[in-house]
Amino acid sequence: MKTITFAIPCYNSASYMDVCIESIMKCGDDIEILIVNDGSTKDDTAEKADEWQARHPGIIKAIHKENGGHGSAVNAGLAAATGLYYKVVDSDDWLDEAAMREIMAYLREQATRENPTDMVIGNYVYEKVHEGKRTIMHYRNVFPESKEFGWEDVGHFSQSQYLLMHSVIYRTELLRDIDLKLPEHTFYVDNIFVYVPLPHVKTMYYRDVDMYRYFIGREDQSVNESVMMSRIDQQLRVTRVMIDSVRLPDDVSDRRLEHYMENYLSMMMCICSIFLRMQNTDESEDKREEIWMYLKDSNETLYRRIRRSVLNMGTNLPTEFGRRIGLTGYRMAQKIFKFN
Repeated sequence: MKTITFAIPCYNSASYMDVCIESIMKCGDDIEILIVNDGSTKDDTAEKADEWQARHPGIIKAIHKENGGHGSAVNAGLAAATGLYYKVVDSDDWLDEAAMREIMAYLREQATRENPTDMVIGNYVYEKVHEGKRTIMHYRNVFPESKEFGWEDVGHFSQSQYLLMHSVIYRTELLRDIDLKLPEHTFYVDNIFVYVPLPHVKTMYYRDVDMYRYFIGREDQSVNESVMMSRIDQQLRVTRVMIDSVRLPDDVSDRRLEHYMENYLSMMMCICSIFLRMQNTDESEDKREEIWMYLKDSNETLYRRIRRSVLNMGTNLPTEFGRRIGLTGYRMAQKIFKFN
């Protein structure tokens, strides 16, 4: 068995996928790299994937499939993975060599254990390449470092701290045991990937190293503000899946995890509200009301808590004045937390 499977979803990624793959290759020979070509048609992504496989047949495998979106590519990688652990690396991002040397040492230790750690966590870095800036997102105030721990040992997450797909490595069989399947033809499914498995995670390990380099700044990127606004229906779809997949607090055994997951869902509801208010149409206001009613119908107690949360009180005030207050709060948060 390989120590870890790295899945790289690729869609017309020829101009930058090599940097990503080269960074992962430095992790050693006991890894598996799955280049998942998600129906690329506009460049030579498919040919590049095959060339990489031909050069490193014991490590790299090219998977070619019809276009199904990022979630579909993650699903295909998980279905084919042979590694003890599973990590998704987007094709325009890369891994830090020094940080991965420390992470890989721990993962190799787990291969000898009867009960390997469920989730391994590292820092990620927003690389705003066009601006020449970077922002490190760490968890040193949240997790004990360099030892296995459970949710009872977890500290307080700040408002800017969330576990993202970039920062986590899951044990492969844990994801398979819960039959994790991400929606196809939908952006923002990484939120489902990093949220839904959490109640099943019993053991964790955190290393305070800057593991994942998250490229941000391309105009066509899914987290670009105008792109997010145009894809708000997909954000709403993902949020509904998250509401349906985990019932709080019933599905969670630890109060700290419950609090974290409630805050995460609150953030998702806030994003939906903000971008619908940016659209500022009667239809968008109807959609904003619908997603809140969806949460209320599913879990009224949770609805009341999230609606009254710091994130959502200001973003959902009635009238045009309330809308402007919500958008002002969003702009302030952008400057504080350095996102987008």
